[in-house]
Amino acid sequence: MPVPHLFSPRPLLSLFAVAALLSACRADNVADVEATAAHAAATAWPTAAPSPERVAAAAVPTTAVPTPILFVTQVPTQGDPFASRMSTFANHLPSMAALPRGGDLMIRYPDGTLRNLTKEAGFGMEGQQGATAIAVREPAVHWSGTKAIFSMVVGGPPQRYVHPTAKWQLFEITGLGQGQAAVITKVANQPADYNNVSPLYDSQDRILFTSDRPRGGEAHLYPQLDEYESTPTITGIWQLDPSNGQLRLLNHAPSGAFSPSIDSYGRLVFIRWDHLQRDQQADAGTYGAYDLASEASGAASIGLQPETFPESRSGMGSAYGNVNGFTYNLFTPWQMNQDGTEELTLNHIGRQELSFGYLPKSFSTDSALSDYSNTALIANKKYIRMDGGLFQLREDPTVAGSYYAIYTREFATGGTNQIVRITGAPHLNAEQMEIVDASPPIDGSGNLAGGRFRSPLPMSSGHMVASYTSSPAFQAGVPLRLHQLQTDASGLLVAGPALTPGISKNLTWWDPDSQRSYNGVLWEIDPVEVVARVRPPVTATPITSPEQSVFASEQVNEAAFRAWLKANQLALIVTRNQTARDRDDKQQPYNLRVPGGVQTLGGSGRIYEISHYQILQANMIRAYNTGSIYQRGRRPIAQPMAVAANPSNAGGPAGSVRIAADGSTAAFVPASRALTWQSTDPAGVPVVRERLWVTLQPGEIRTCTGCHGENVRNQAGAAPSTTPPEALRLLLRHWKQQNGGDPIRVNGSQPLIPTPPAAITAPTAGARVAPATEGAVLTARWRESVRPHRADR
Repeated sequence: MPVPHLFSPRPLLSLFAVAALLSACRADNVADVEATAAHAAATAWPTAAPSPERVAAAAVPTTAVPTPILFVTQVPTQGDPFASRMSTFANHLPSMAALPRGGDLMIRYPDGTLRNLTKEAGFGMEGQQGATAIAVREPAVHWSGTKAIFSMVVGGPPQRYVHPTAKWQLFEITGLGQGQAAVITKVANQPADYNNVSPLYDSQDRILFTSDRPRGGEAHLYPQLDEYESTPTITGIWQLDPSNGQLRLLNHAPSGAFSPSIDSYGRLVFIRWDHLQRDQQADAGTYGAYDLASEASGAASIGLQPETFPESRSGMGSAYGNVNGFTYNLFTPWQMNQDGTEELTLNHIGRQELSFGYLPKSFSTDSALSDYSNTALIANKKYIRMDGGLFQLREDPTVAGSYYAIYTREFATGGTNQIVRITGAPHLNAEQMEIVDASPPIDGSGNLAGGRFRSPLPMSSGHMVASYTSSPAFQAGVPLRLHQLQTDASGLLVAGPALTPGISKNLTWWDPDSQRSYNGVLWEIDPVEVVARVRPPVTATPITSPEQSVFASEQVNEAAFRAWLKANQLALIVTRNQTARDRDDKQQPYNLRVPGGVQTLGGSGRIYEISHYQILQANMIRAYNTGSIYQRGRRPIAQPMAVAANPSNAGGPAGSVRIAADGSTAAFVPASRALTWQSTDPAGVPVVRERLWVTLQPGEIRTCTGCHGENVRNQAGAAPSTTPPEALRLLLRHWKQQNGGDPIRVNGSQPLIPTPPAAITAPTAGARVAPATEGAVLTARWRESVRPHRADR
């Protein structure tokens, strides 16, 4: 039986199948969807991991909503124009076409009373929307329940033909209780010249938010352009410490990160647009694409250079035969610690678990590779198609580890569609996770009988609220109002009563060339519950025991080593066995051998030799000069990293380290920049490619069990490796040799200058440089501290 679709099919580009998704080092990609899962199920495969008993969603209460709800109103757009406020991506742009002014921050109390908080605090204007006009989005309530943070644009066109320059900025509000005075204050020390949206408080009262600020703050790189439409995008999730103004990038997201929140386990969960593919604008040849020599200001144009990673979008040849074309387009749930470490997809979930079934193999001429995933291994039976995904993720406060989201397509939906429920508690692995219908799915006639939802809000009382419209399409004139949800006879969520009588305004504005007007009911979106909540724990990920044993035997002090990494804006990534892959990934080569070393075989067929581990970084060097929607900004291109601290790898491709005989690798990598990687054969020909970007923090030590981290078993049926990685031992010895001189200086402009040997150059072209005042002389006393104290010394 064909894989069911939530949406009517449309032709898709042929997609290249590969390794699964990143958990420490797991990769994932997407594929064309017109295929059968039955074929895969009919193939002999290992037994599935046991799935926990499904916890059915309880019927939601029909009593009155018992707690206040903070929400925003928005002047409707004509459906969902490209890159507008309600779009699934590029929704942070503050132009008048994308974001009509006139909305407000509102609160609804249990007795039905409404307050216009922004108006009470002196923000916004009626009628003609001019210099003090506002728009508001995405409030988030503090753990105490007494204040909230939100984003607001202040400023519209003061007159015809004048483009407003206002940006989305962060504001805090107090006085949320009935009878209290609303006071709104702009958050200090935030990036003033950029759009800052999706704010929230972390467990230590730091402010997290997404922003389009360039990764290193370089204004000439603004805006970052996504990997699909070359449209301005969010650069990632940022952390602002209001006590000292310190600003830090937690993850570098080349195509954007959305709707972050902190779950009850202390994880920062969010949606990321995963779109690692070659530049389709350059492929089209009509947008004037060209490359710059570096990220530096004033860098020379070097013309359009060939891309080498990932594969061609239309297919290509290689030493191993034809390589299928590869494109990627999926909105995926992700997680990381609140300090930005351990970024990975939610519980390691990937393509094989989300978009299962037909997944074209990488090398089309290798008959041992499979075009199908094994659906018998996974609990999830809800197919998530490739030209959309999951949005507006939020945990149910009454059921830890249960999340609600909207499942919709990327264009023309206004971020509305069906509500789904996801099991994602940390103790589940990806094979055990499920996505199930929470509201009625599309029926056999292509109708969404239950209507369209947005921003589902599970509440602490068990109630459910969401923005809702009964319209079958998100088109001009569609209403979108807050509704209390109810449970129908089949246990699915349906719209109940509206929570407001409708909030109307009569407005006019310049767009800026023509005068526009709106007189009617506003959209009601972004609801959050105003209630005190328990602060989640602050999570951290210690080094695991195999790696700890190597540090101990090499007498390297972990704290001092991390300090060196931080001073150099570096991280360490360790893989225990590059030949090991998850048992459900038969789309890329799975019979892998290190020449003269370990091998892991998953069946008959060709054995591929791998010798090098090449790491690539997202360099902002692609630009456009004609015909593009946005002629400013840079698109990221995957290029080999340049980290001089690593041992040289003669004969390997640029940016690579050698794979040790036991299959392990260890490499210093740039921090705070998106990275990806591939394993290559002795001649540098790619064999297994990563499909996602991942960011590591300065000082982070990241361990991967295999090239495609195993959910349960690898392709040979074995458990994940626990062998201490020999490559880490060799790297630590190299590091100690390189840092054997006196003195050693940590300096922002030259991150580490050992004497001898020669200075280590900055790891990334265009990376932000720390002030020289952050440097410190590290003498022999420091070098002594890198070795643990021993009783015989």
